Amino acid sequence: MAFEELLSDPVIQKYLHELVGPTGMPVAAAPPDGEVTDEELAEELGLELNDVRRALFILYENDLASYRRVRDEDSGWLTYLWTFEYENIPENLEEEMYRLLEALEERLEYERTHEFYLSEPAGIRFEFSEAMEFDFQCPETGAPLEPMDNDDMIEATERRIEALRNELNVEITR
Repeated sequence: MAFEELLSDPVIQKYLHELVGPTGMPVAAAPPDGEVTDEELAEELGLELNDVRRALFILYENDLASYRRVRDEDSGWLTYLWTFEYENIPENLEEEMYRLLEALEERLEYERTHEFYLSEPAGIRFEFSEAMEFDFQCPETGAPLEPMDNDDMIEATERRIEALRNELNVEITR
């Protein structure tokens, strides 16, 4: 998939934005053909060199950029030549989706196996053992803690898990 095609996808734009943030987005959204130095990118994009370097290293940590070092024989200075590797984005997104699925499954199990109490005035939710410690009174407001029905949360989590499983083509194991 070409850089342009990848970068036109709103999901991929959001993913890159989450990785590098607003100051690094111009770097992530402007991958050059071939190798480029951080100084060249900073000058071309009109950005601070530190912002460019930060974005490049984040991309590198996520296998979306690589570099090679070249030593200047006269000065001994190292120059880093960066290459963007956005072909890894779909695989990275899939890994993120699997991590999300695992987290949602853990959350679903937690919601199913715990009893909760709510302090309406403070908007704080307590597990049964915490509520017991506080004698079923909110430690902030003194209001009584009321049993909380979390069926809606369980159902919403189940729907999200099902949608993710369908998208990842993962069978349900219950």
